[in-house]
Amino acid sequence: MNSRERFIKAVSHEKTDRAVFDLCGCPQTLIDYPETRQALAEFLGISDPPRGNFPLDERILNRFDIDTRLVGGLPIPKTVHNREEDGILYDSYGIGHRMINGHYEICYNPLTDRNIDEIMAYPMPQAEDLDRTLIKQWAADAEYLHKNTDWAIVAGHPVLGVFEIGCWMFGFDDYLYRLAAEPEIVHAFSGRVLDYQKKVIEIYYGALGRHIDCTTSGDDFGMQAGSFMSAGMFADLIKPYMQERIRHTKKFTDAFFQHHTCGSVYNLIPALIDCGVDILNPIQPGTYMMEPERLKAAYGDKLAFWGGIDTQYLLPNGSVDDVGAAVRRLLSIMGERGGYILSPAHCIQQDVPVANIAAIYQEAKNYYRK
Repeated sequence: MNSRERFIKAVSHEKTDRAVFDLCGCPQTLIDYPETRQALAEFLGISDPPRGNFPLDERILNRFDIDTRLVGGLPIPKTVHNREEDGILYDSYGIGHRMINGHYEICYNPLTDRNIDEIMAYPMPQAEDLDRTLIKQWAADAEYLHKNTDWAIVAGHPVLGVFEIGCWMFGFDDYLYRLAAEPEIVHAFSGRVLDYQKKVIEIYYGALGRHIDCTTSGDDFGMQAGSFMSAGMFADLIKPYMQERIRHTKKFTDAFFQHHTCGSVYNLIPALIDCGVDILNPIQPGTYMMEPERLKAAYGDKLAFWGGIDTQYLLPNGSVDDVGAAVRRLLSIMGERGGYILSPAHCIQQDVPVANIAAIYQEAKNYYRK
C-alpha cells in the first residue's frame, strides 16, 4: 500500500496496513526552527545541505516513512495596512506584530472598540490583489507531485478562520465580549470575512484542487479546560460561516477537509462534523474530554484524527522511552480500524530534543513490525 492509498483509506475509515505518518506535511506539524531541523539532520547522519522543496529535508521524511507532503499556503495580498513602524510589523489586516523569542506575536488589534460603521468601512484585503504567479507555481507543484509520486498531497489553507481573525483584529477580550453582547456586529464582520474567503477559495482551489488529497484550515475554538464559547453560541455565530466556507471549498476539490483547533472542543465536534470536517487535528493531550479513547469511541466512525503526540510536556521533557510508550498507547487506541494520522500535536519548538522526534517514527515502525 502506497502513501496516497494509505491516507485515502485511513480517512475513509477503511483498514490500512498501518497508521498514516506525518511530519511537516501540514501547517500545524512543522519544525519551526532551522536549528532544530539542522540538529535532526545531523542526528540522522545527514551533513550536507537540505534536499527537496519541502519544509523538511526529503531524506528525513523518507527515513521516517512520512506519507504526507505539503504544498501551497496562505497567499498574502498587499493592502494599505502593510508597513513596519517602531519595530512593529503591520500585516494585510492592519494587525500589529512584534518579534518575541523568535516568533511574531500580536501587539496591536485595529478594530478594538470600533463601532459597526467603522468596522464596515475598515479596508479589508481584496482577493484581486493576490499574487497569481505564486498560486500558479503552487498548482504546478501540486500537479507534479500528484502525477509523479504516491505521497498524500496536503494543501495548506489559503484563508484565516473567521473566529481567529475576529480575535486578532478586535483583540480576544473585545471579540469575546461582542460574541456575547453584540452578535449583530459579529455577523456583519463575519460576512465580510466570508466574502473574502470565498473569492480566495475560487482562485486557490480552482488552481490546486484537482491535484490534492487533503486540505486544511485552522481556527482555535478551545482552551485547556473547555471551548471559548458554548455549543449554542458556536452554532449561531461561527458555524454558518465555517459551513459555507467548507461547502464552497468542496465545489472546487474532492480533497478531504482537515480542521485544526487546539484545546478542548469535545462539545463542538457534532457541529464541526455538520460543517463538513473530515479530519480533526490535533487531539491536544491533557485537555478536558479530549482523551483518545473518548474521541475514538464517540466519533471514530465519523471523523479521522490527526496528531496526538504531546508537544507541551512529553516531547520537550520526556525521555525517548516516554515517547515510545506514548506512541504505542496512541496507536493501540487510534490506529484501530483506520482513521488515524500519527504526528506531533502541534509544531515542534526549539526545546524539543531531536532524539524524541526520531523516537516517534522509530517506535511507530517497530509497533507495526510486531
